[in-house]
Amino acid sequence: MAEKRNTYTIHEEGDFGQVQIADEVVAIIAGLAATEVKGIASMAGNITNELVGKLGMKNLSKGVKVDILEGVVCVDLTLNIDYGYSIPDTSKLVQEKVKAAIENMTGMQVSDVNVRVTSVEMENGK
Repeated sequence: MAEKRNTYTIHEEGDFGQVQIADEVVAIIAGLAATEVKGIASMAGNITNELVGKLGMKNLSKGVKVDILEGVVCVDLTLNIDYGYSIPDTSKLVQEKVKAAIENMTGMQVSDVNVRVTSVEMENGK
């Protein structure tokens, strides 16, 4: 039996058909964008683990929850920050990068990118 996934139409054009995207794909985009920001040690939590774990992409959406309503995306991120980085400045960069990545890759509008810092990590060996 096929697993039910939430999908959203992001493009529809006459004879060519439509393009749909699954919500876990949006979560993966958000997770990848967040971890590209300098000062982010890792994603925390395991919010979408059950769905994405079956696809072998568990770590890419770990700590990310997305809600999509009428083509508008709300993202909740749970992350760990490296010691020594400004939490407000780093969080703002994460918000900007995640919003831009989702909007550029999907064409969907992002209303909120909520960041929760759950831990500060020291560099290995110090």
